[in-house]
Amino acid sequence: MRNGLVRVGPSMTTSPPTITRASVGLRSERGPILLAVMLATGLVAIDSTILATAVPAVVDDLGGFTQFPWLFSVYLLATAVSVPVFSKLADLYGRKVVMLCGVGLFVVGSLLCGIAWGMTSLIAFRAIQGLGAGAVQPIGVTIMGDIYSLRERAKVQGYIASVWAAASLVGPTLGGIFSDYLSWRWIFFVNLPLGLAAFWMLWRNFDESVSRTRHRIDVAGAALLALGGVALLLGLLEGGVRWDWTSAPSLGLFAAAVVLLAAFAVVELRAVEPMLPLWIFGRRVIASASIGSLVVGVLMLGLSSYVPLYAQVVLGHGALTSGLALAAMTIGWPIAATTSGRFYLSIGFRATMLMGAAFAVAGAALLLSVDRSSSIWHLALPAFVMGIGFGYVASPSVIAAQSSVAWEHRGVATGATLFARSVGSAVGVAAFGAVANSVVASRIGGAVPDLEHLSPGVLAPAIEAVFWGSAVVSVLLVVAGLVMPRHVGEAATDQ
Repeated sequence: MRNGLVRVGPSMTTSPPTITRASVGLRSERGPILLAVMLATGLVAIDSTILATAVPAVVDDLGGFTQFPWLFSVYLLATAVSVPVFSKLADLYGRKVVMLCGVGLFVVGSLLCGIAWGMTSLIAFRAIQGLGAGAVQPIGVTIMGDIYSLRERAKVQGYIASVWAAASLVGPTLGGIFSDYLSWRWIFFVNLPLGLAAFWMLWRNFDESVSRTRHRIDVAGAALLALGGVALLLGLLEGGVRWDWTSAPSLGLFAAAVVLLAAFAVVELRAVEPMLPLWIFGRRVIASASIGSLVVGVLMLGLSSYVPLYAQVVLGHGALTSGLALAAMTIGWPIAATTSGRFYLSIGFRATMLMGAAFAVAGAALLLSVDRSSSIWHLALPAFVMGIGFGYVASPSVIAAQSSVAWEHRGVATGATLFARSVGSAVGVAAFGAVANSVVASRIGGAVPDLEHLSPGVLAPAIEAVFWGSAVVSVLLVVAGLVMPRHVGEAATDQ
């Protein structure tokens, strides 16, 4: 059977599309695997926030002030474009080997970042970290889909979401502590023992046997997808920042993205084992999950970038208080993710996603009432409500996508939804940045400086325009919910 075999502890069973509890042994036998996945996910999650507070120390040590934004952009690019590739490799060769490679890449990248001798080398090594994260994120979720039943998966997804929530609070604090009292290099060195622990736990506890089949790796498809994805994301991230939207670099990148992705589609239609089978987007379940993930990515960017900025510059709060306003979103998300199973098991995935969409729309509407006289709690409440909405959309949609396909396509289905979220984040950077900059430009009548250096009177209407944009975009989550079939069990043949 092509699916492969998963052994947890002493028991060995063939893994069907939906794993039952009996097929993987006792719950306690899966504990070390869950802990290892949570640890690996935690490393990736903390790394996405820990560096921000250490940028001044990094620049003082290495120089390269004009280059430091690439520390974040190159990580995002590497992660986004590698997610579909690693997801497909996990379907071909098993989850364990790909997950171990991801953790290994992340640890090696962290070591190299810690000994970087200049900003250029640090940026290059951040790309290696990003490649590791591109394996850890989707494969960790896929492993949970393999070893836990549909009923159990919602609770487990809540654990994973809680890791991201904790990281959003712990990351900036650790970054500041390491920079002020030790060295910014410990931001990366701390990953080594934790990453090695996750590697050892997976190696020891997760036994997986995949049938020895000769595969034809879709190298052309992987290369075209990676190059096209980089061109698209780079154009979205840097357009309106480093160059104008109508400039030659922007137009060239978007033109290259169109050509490369069109060529990718042609190659995938002809490939024996396509890197990203196009038929999966014809499945209503996966299309719904991808739309929902993309919109969540857009909205998360809007909240993450502009809620703290509004709290600091417009409302006059400090960095810590401003961060807590955003933390309300990361508290709401795991609460919803953990409780979502009760709903999708009783009312279905479609109704659960629509409920999440309703929360997100309500939160976005509350955000429109925020003004310069608002308290910090008035700003935090909409973020909390939208976080609940994200939890009821994102977690059930991923589980639905996994449940709609067999083992040999579960990695691709999971990776497609996470890739869509990365694209959504880049779209959010471009769209909300363009909205804010256009409002500022209309008020100051000239070049737009860094937003954080603007007066409250100029910045407030710009960010409030972003909040209006978020309200409009949030309605698309209703569309994602309506696309989801009423009965996901029938979606495996719903093409």
